[in-house]
Amino acid sequence: MRFDPSDPPLFAPATGAAPFTRPRRWRAAEPQPPQSLLNYRPFPSWARLAAATAGGAEAAFFAGAGLALFDRILRSADDGVEPAYAGVLRQRLALKAAASCARLARRREDESALRDAAHLAPPGAPATPAGRIHSLFRLGSMRPLQLNAAALAWAVDLLEVRTGEATLAGLANAVQEVIGQAKSPLAAAAGASAAVLGWVDDRAANETEILALWLADLVLARRLGWAAPAPLLATAIAHPALRREGRRPRPSDSDWAESLARAYALAAPEAYALAGDLSRRAQRLLAAAPQLRARGAARVVALLLADDCVSPACAAKSARLSDRAARRLFDRLIALNVARELSGRPSFRLYGL
Repeated sequence: MRFDPSDPPLFAPATGAAPFTRPRRWRAAEPQPPQSLLNYRPFPSWARLAAATAGGAEAAFFAGAGLALFDRILRSADDGVEPAYAGVLRQRLALKAAASCARLARRREDESALRDAAHLAPPGAPATPAGRIHSLFRLGSMRPLQLNAAALAWAVDLLEVRTGEATLAGLANAVQEVIGQAKSPLAAAAGASAAVLGWVDDRAANETEILALWLADLVLARRLGWAAPAPLLATAIAHPALRREGRRPRPSDSDWAESLARAYALAAPEAYALAGDLSRRAQRLLAAAPQLRARGAARVVALLLADDCVSPACAAKSARLSDRAARRLFDRLIALNVARELSGRPSFRLYGL
């Protein structure tokens, strides 16, 4: 599924981002200065949730500690902006969240199948239900979404949730009211996600629950001041430690706020570890960038830092390379040990950090 994230009714305009222009003379990308050493420190043991049965205050403490540490990852650059690998970090989390939600919706696609569908499907090809779930998290984490009826309409259309315009307007107003009254970001996320089941008619559908999980991350990102949502809640909501009497937590539960806090407490250390790994890989890629003499190499490096993976065809089109030149560039990146082939196939390959 193809989507333009600059669509004004849904996405807030990017600030300070200039469109890519082809320079008159190509020059190798200069390596950026090292990111904060915070990215290389392990997640502290005191901030890990010791027991998934922790009470409300205890669960909120561990969730807050984990989110605070992850927040420092997203603000680790010296000038306060996000690190260079923030794009690929969000897309890896989006892939993980989509695979988890696909299982909740009883779909068969795993991460590999979702990755192939997102990067190898021809333009205009119809998306599968699991592919639409991936699009929700993938496209929703590229830019900050506006919390209005238009953004909710885009989400319910992707998930094919049955509802009406009046319902979406009411839900948008309810979410804004929850955000204004909530005393903490976790309370805002819990209230907004629970409000979905109070407004959407198709309450029994798994897609409605997925909409609630996506909305919780969106509200949390707005309250924490992140540049774009980071899919976290859906990556941990199906964790076996959260199940009670064989049942996973749902936004309709009376103790949903506690379950949400425990889920974020479990998701934050995993996201922190992923960020540390991507930080090291990004540093190696940026350090090796001056060795790349291929025309358009700087653009390919930018693509690898911004997305989960890149196909040679996409790289060739974006960097104005031939298909053969794009494949040779990726072979060079693998030889330098700064990129990986993620599909495991001899053809239709995908490359990423």
